[in-house]
Amino acid sequence: MAMNFVPLDKNTHKDLKVAVDPAFPYAKNTHLAAASIREFAQLAGAMPLVFIQDPKTSKHHVVAMLGIEPGQNLFLQDGKWNAPHIPMNIVRYPFDVRPDGDKLGVYIDENSDLIKDEGQPLFKEDGNPSDFLNNRQQLLGDLANSEMLTQQFVSKVVELDLLNPMQLRVQYSNGQGRNVGGILTIDEKKLVELADEQVVELHRAGFMGALYAMMLSLGQLNRLIELSTNAESPIKAMQMEPAPAEQAEAAPQQ
Repeated sequence: MAMNFVPLDKNTHKDLKVAVDPAFPYAKNTHLAAASIREFAQLAGAMPLVFIQDPKTSKHHVVAMLGIEPGQNLFLQDGKWNAPHIPMNIVRYPFDVRPDGDKLGVYIDENSDLIKDEGQPLFKEDGNPSDFLNNRQQLLGDLANSEMLTQQFVSKVVELDLLNPMQLRVQYSNGQGRNVGGILTIDEKKLVELADEQVVELHRAGFMGALYAMMLSLGQLNRLIELSTNAESPIKAMQMEPAPAEQAEAAPQQ
């Protein structure tokens, strides 16, 4: 069923309940998840972080790689999430923060399977938000602030021309192989060659740590290989290499 996000309303949704599942099964078909800068450090220790470019808008985004193939989340297996940190954009569902007039408002997907008779109430009998909803609103506020800073980070990286188009050469245990393009990573050579004043600007903005977290996260490609052991097509080997010119602009499917 298609998502249907509507503004959360204490009258319309006063009796609504949301089920909580720590395995986040609704993300089972998500192989790329949007990542925000304030969680880079935690995510980098569990999964690769890369840039992609939207072919429709040409905008760049940072995503956590949860799998190689579209529709494949290697971190969700046997009803359990196999990572110490879960991207905030997965945890926040079925809620979202979206423009509501001249401000940001909390929205909820009325078609979500998480809306059930048994679950966490959103409002108390007096109409005030429940503790559960208050916690979710805090999460959404933190996510909204982090996403704004992430947009500034991405804009600065693009402005400084620090991105390098790459591809993954994937070899499966069944002998088949494929190249996954549309991935962009930080070019370390360009980073170390920046002028002193540009480096200082990155430090003052708090972006330098994020850059190195993203570069270090690429070591987690081996984690994807390990997690694929029980997948339909286990990965035998995977190597990241510069993308051919004709693939440099092709973003992976989301």
